[in-house]
Amino acid sequence: MTGSTAASFTADDYRARMERAARTAAEAGLAGLLVAPGPDLVWLTGYTPPAVTERLTLLVLAAGQDPVLVVPALEAPDAQKAAGAPALTLRDWTDGKDPHAATAALLDASGRFGISDNAWALHLLALQQAVPGSSYASLTEALPMLRAVKDAAELELMTAAGAAADATFEEIRNVPFAGRQEAEVAADLDRLLRRYGHEQVDFTIVASGPNGANPHHEAGGRVIERGDMVVLDFGGLKDGYGSDTSRTVHVGEPTDEERRVHDIVREAQEAGFRAVRPGAACQDVDRAARAVIADAGYGEYFIHRTGHGIGVTTHEPPYMIEGEERPLVPGMCFSVEPGIYLPGRFGVRIEDIVTVTEDGGRRLNTTSRELVIVE
Repeated sequence: MTGSTAASFTADDYRARMERAARTAAEAGLAGLLVAPGPDLVWLTGYTPPAVTERLTLLVLAAGQDPVLVVPALEAPDAQKAAGAPALTLRDWTDGKDPHAATAALLDASGRFGISDNAWALHLLALQQAVPGSSYASLTEALPMLRAVKDAAELELMTAAGAAADATFEEIRNVPFAGRQEAEVAADLDRLLRRYGHEQVDFTIVASGPNGANPHHEAGGRVIERGDMVVLDFGGLKDGYGSDTSRTVHVGEPTDEERRVHDIVREAQEAGFRAVRPGAACQDVDRAARAVIADAGYGEYFIHRTGHGIGVTTHEPPYMIEGEERPLVPGMCFSVEPGIYLPGRFGVRIEDIVTVTEDGGRRLNTTSRELVIVE
């Protein structure tokens, strides 16, 4: 976590998060949570180990108990510097000792625990052996909404990340496209995102012409030509919080069909946004956007969900997809990104990050959703 982000949250903030996580786990019937290095550990404690190795680092949370962070002794000085360190107890272990036995002493011998999705099998299997009566569930399965609702400070950081992505688009629309490789434009996106404060760039999709029909196309050596539709999808982390936006531009004047398809996607994106309100189901956002595309005759060419959550990672729950009946809650942040993908021809996607407010939704991306002409 960058210094600016760590400074944004205090030990009290992290204490409240850990207490809420432990309480939520207990309400879900879990004995506690075991949090390995990764986004959950950063969110709960402000701590990122200097390196992720085979040495065990694990946060143990349980209702009614003080949080304990088990760390290798050689990394304890770094852990002590974390913003959330005053809100927990550090328990270090030295090489040659058994960290799993030390951790086992903190666990309910017959408890079921939520454990980080990215925990190493090495550690999970060792804990199962050390505590034979215990059982485990992935954290995403057990508590999918743990980080979903952002507080005011988090929303401020999300808004700033969205503004940085918007500033990137406003510049990229003015660079030359025709005659350049997709990879060159992708490099421009990376450079601009970093200029506007991103410490991490997760993706810079530049999908021109027929490549636009592949939603996750990797920018490559194709030379962009006049007459191409170009899907731009880019984002990453700024001060520890995510951005993700998509706009589709056209090199030179588009055909009537290209304009029509873009208009349909723009209308679908607007319909999805207007479906955002507290109490609505996640699937309602997907249904609203998908209905516009299906009614226009392009339903079979909208081949992915309408959106995904975002926060300290650029993809996380909740998901805007048919069958997800979880209600929207103020403070949730997620993408609304319908698309139409015509194989061998072109694709169109328009994406904003949206946060749920008390009476609807608010876009965190505000650049034009009209079809932008580039040269």
